[in-house]
Amino acid sequence: ISVLFLTLLLLFLALFPGAFSCCMKISDEISKGVLRRVERFEIQKAGGLCHLEAVILHIKGRKFCVNPWNRKVEKMMKMMKHKIHRSKFHVRKQRTRRTKQKEQKQ
Repeated sequence: ISVLFLTLLLLFLALFPGAFSCCMKISDEISKGVLRRVERFEIQKAGGLCHLEAVILHIKGRKFCVNPWNRKVEKMMKMMKHKIHRSKFHVRKQRTRRTKQKEQKQ
């Protein structure tokens, strides 16, 4: 019986990998210091296995579940998206210049 239970548990985890990573409660308040240390974030939608809308902040291997409608959190997400977009654009811009410089030398 225990082998059957273990097999079913592994099958469930394989089919629903996010089943145990849902936020069960969210925090409405978060300090600026915590927001400054955020490495990345995920957006949890209400529906399916998770019943709450939340933003999951990842800080040094820990997860914090916060209210997605918090103004500080919205601002932080916008800044992080802008930072990622700028860094990708900057890399493309440098590659384009290098290619043009090589063409001019030839």
